[in-house]
Amino acid sequence: MSVKITRIFDFPYYQLETYNLEKALTTKYDDRWHSISSKTYLDQANAISRGLLHLGVQQNDKIAVISTNNRTEWNVLDIGVLQLGAQNVPIYPTISKEDYEYILNHCEAKYCFVSDVEILEKLNAIKGQTRLQGIYTFDDIAGEKNWNEVIKLGEDSSNQSDLDARKAAVKPETLATLIYTSGTTGRPKGVMLSHHNLVTNVIDSEKRVPLKKGKSKALSFLPVCHVFERMILYLYQYCGVEIHFAESIEKISDNLKEVSPHVMTAVPRLYEKVYDKIYAKGEDLSGVKKFLFYWAIELGLKFEPYGANGWWYEQKLKLARKLIFSKWQAGLGGQLELMVSGSAPLQARLARVFAAAGMPIMEGYGLTETSPVVSVNCQENGGFRIGTVGRIIDNVEVKIADDGEILVKGPNIMQGYFKDDDRTNEVMTGDFFHTGDKGEIDADGFLKITGRKKEMFKTSGGKYVIPTLLENELKQSRFIEQVMVVGEGEKMPAALIQPNFEFIKDWIDRKEKKVGHSEKEIAQSEIIVKRIQKEVNKCNAKFGKWEQIKRFELTPEIWSIDGGHLTPTMKMKRDKIKALFIDLYNKIYDKVT
Repeated sequence: MSVKITRIFDFPYYQLETYNLEKALTTKYDDRWHSISSKTYLDQANAISRGLLHLGVQQNDKIAVISTNNRTEWNVLDIGVLQLGAQNVPIYPTISKEDYEYILNHCEAKYCFVSDVEILEKLNAIKGQTRLQGIYTFDDIAGEKNWNEVIKLGEDSSNQSDLDARKAAVKPETLATLIYTSGTTGRPKGVMLSHHNLVTNVIDSEKRVPLKKGKSKALSFLPVCHVFERMILYLYQYCGVEIHFAESIEKISDNLKEVSPHVMTAVPRLYEKVYDKIYAKGEDLSGVKKFLFYWAIELGLKFEPYGANGWWYEQKLKLARKLIFSKWQAGLGGQLELMVSGSAPLQARLARVFAAAGMPIMEGYGLTETSPVVSVNCQENGGFRIGTVGRIIDNVEVKIADDGEILVKGPNIMQGYFKDDDRTNEVMTGDFFHTGDKGEIDADGFLKITGRKKEMFKTSGGKYVIPTLLENELKQSRFIEQVMVVGEGEKMPAALIQPNFEFIKDWIDRKEKKVGHSEKEIAQSEIIVKRIQKEVNKCNAKFGKWEQIKRFELTPEIWSIDGGHLTPTMKMKRDKIKALFIDLYNKIYDKVT
């Protein structure tokens, strides 16, 4: 009998029936890749379900999971929890122990599964202030309960009829997960997503990510606690794609070569880093090789989809792919056909150059509250337009409010914020969700994001400035890693800039500049300030006089999650950054402290 997919845990059953993969999920342990089949995946998930039943887990109980990296165990546990009508509550590993405590108490988590000793130590520091009845680890840690103990409990199948009844009781509208948004201000909000929210988003997005069903391989490394990657993993299961979990961001290059994936998903920052590394290798070339390398890049930066640049450009591109871009592909595993980008704006230059190289990045748009996909580019049917986030997916409706805000309606819209009707009501007008983003839809149906509603500010002269437009333009410079445009209520826009220290150190050596290599020396160097001023001037030329960056200061440290500058999804905490660098801010505006 054909599996009908109405609940999240139907995906692996559908995969087993349709594709029956030998390598459904693959993780690296002790320098060796270990795979489990579609059948083993479900056998273990059912054992987890029975084991949790033996532990007394009830319908609507919350099971938290905190994992440093993506791994097979996460996905097995996910299905095991969801089959019971309980909810999986993923928690970002990088947040503070105080936030662990807040989320665990807010959702009233009964059990928590953690990946490793580092997470366990943070959790142990606050577990006494929570209602947790038990903690289980994925790694083998001496003296700690291991998740295999739950599987062992589940080998007792005397409660299989109870499990069958629990599964049958799970309806499409049943709550599946609470995803706590990292938030740039205030406490995290628990977004309530149902099985129906995520299932419909997978099925409606599938047409936009054409995969060779039953034959493709994917590399997964975006945190699975992020709804973007989680939905993608369900999509891979639906399409019979082998999923390999990358070890870490540091080992992504090695993992790409080892796995040779056909598809991967990432945030723009990773694509920027990949491009910067490729570009840096070009700097080491000489003679004809160096000339050809830069010729190919210049060609790539002019790329337009569907042969829009004409026959002669396409002939040159064919040559560039053969001589230069083929080596890029080889460095990324040799089989990469498609990359998907979300979570933040993708620079147009990256979209152009990777598409020219034969590895197009399809940019999409969505939020946790929209499960997440609202729109996404697609190569088929003229659906790829650089500088946009694609056309709206099926069954989702978007309208632009009078003030430019993007409003979304559809089966993907969350059930609300957990235990917070007031905040839910603030973002809903009837069935429409207020995204907080501003955008426009062109004549061909492509959605373009023009800014963030709350981040737009007015200078003391009464002029409106959209900082994200300036920031996205400035971040195209290889000298700039992060930038925050400021100026609300001030006489002029300005910027706090974190230099790209890694690139600048190489630049100093190549150009034989007399500049120290420490972050503080770089930030205070007149040579570096003058060089970055050129980048700012280049950006300013594209904007009106009232919105141009008049002054900037370089920050002497790397902006990070641990440092409090960024959320776990790498978004800027604007108020926190301003507070951390208040002296530089005051210097810009000549304020006396």
